[in-house]
Amino acid sequence: MIPEFEKFKGFKAKNLPKDEPLSSGHRACQGCGEVLALRMVMKALGKDVIVCNATGCMEIITSPYPHTAWRVPWIHIAFENAASVASGVESARKILARKGKIPKKHVDILAVGGDGATGDIGLQWISGAMERGHDFVYVCLDNEAYMNTGVQRSGCTPYGAMTTTSPPGKKSFGQVTWKKNVPAIMVAHNIPYVATASPAYFVDLMNKVKKAALVKGPAYVHIYSPCPTGWGSAGERSIEISRLAVETKVFPLYEVIEGRYIISRKITKPKPVTEYFKGQRRFRHLDEDHIAYIQRRVDAEYEKLLRLAEMG
Repeated sequence: MIPEFEKFKGFKAKNLPKDEPLSSGHRACQGCGEVLALRMVMKALGKDVIVCNATGCMEIITSPYPHTAWRVPWIHIAFENAASVASGVESARKILARKGKIPKKHVDILAVGGDGATGDIGLQWISGAMERGHDFVYVCLDNEAYMNTGVQRSGCTPYGAMTTTSPPGKKSFGQVTWKKNVPAIMVAHNIPYVATASPAYFVDLMNKVKKAALVKGPAYVHIYSPCPTGWGSAGERSIEISRLAVETKVFPLYEVIEGRYIISRKITKPKPVTEYFKGQRRFRHLDEDHIAYIQRRVDAEYEKLLRLAEMG
């Protein structure tokens, strides 16, 4: 375990932080799993944080002028450059502290983006920030499409899913590419900490975000974020769907600490992917052949992950 984790004993359900840096009263859709995950992120980090928020659903629903749901310093930036702005904020604070213009006090720097802002438009910006070694946390809230602009497919849209730009039809069946493995791309940058998380396992999510903040250097947390509007699912099922994503091995939970893979929740009796697909309109067009292919691919990817963990 890296030294920064040694003093952190971990959150438990009975001792969760009371602070709410992200307030209620925002304008998210009912059942939005993304804002639920973001609330957990902010509770884990507390008030000593500066948030750099890329354009997207979370920026839109928390900051309709002249109102704001943020109780901490927050800046809205362009779709692609959350990591670059976070890098600048971190560097500026170092310089100002060295010159005695601000107290030498640690403040967490958080960059937030959706899957489009992270895995597509902003990927090269994140890569540069990770390579330079800036001390900040990047959180990807992954709802698997560009939801804010009309449910267009992204690089993180799963194979077979229906979006407005990957519609099923006589000669198509939805998304034709497999979901981009952004956490693996971050691991390839040799950064100290990478993790996946889900709002269905909220204590695990909050502990991972806190660990990421305690790391000296860049850290990345990829969070599964259900979108009832874009997925065609019932709002009250967001947590259930989040849990099924893990139980079916569609979205495994793990950490990568200094290059070492650790499975957070090992699935020994997985449910079939059909259980996960139920109740999501974006998958209802899939036939048995496509479902069988997805099941084989999910199984193979999970076995690959287990091998990485066994390598230590």
